[in-house]
Amino acid sequence: MPEVQSATHSGEMTQRFIELVMMQAQQAAMFLGHVPNPQTGQPEVNLEFARMFIDQIEMLQEKTRGNLSNEETQMLTSVLSDLRLAFLQASKNPAPAAGVQPTAPAVEAAPVQAAAVLESEPESRKRFSKSYGS
Repeated sequence: MPEVQSATHSGEMTQRFIELVMMQAQQAAMFLGHVPNPQTGQPEVNLEFARMFIDQIEMLQEKTRGNLSNEETQMLTSVLSDLRLAFLQASKNPAPAAGVQPTAPAVEAAPVQAAAVLESEPESRKRFSKSYGS
């Protein structure tokens, strides 16, 4: 009987993991202007916050490498691919659509500042800093 309980527990953990990743992805999508802000009902573009949520999902991918089921790995890879593409499109098209207000005009300076911070950080911290074409 313990095998049945562990299978049930494993299924619950898989569902919780997927929900966690999808919540992070939804936040990133919101800050890429793909999902309206629940408070205002309007799309919002904030590339700095979107990058933060994408980086968090990448951190989850790195920290869980080798411990995920095929379903979890495929979902995580797919979500990250979609978000990276959306981020590139949003950063290359700074002209907002009707009703979209960019809230991070200083994003262009972020890579220079990030590079300076990376030089002083230990190697283990460097691998989670990403640039998505900006």
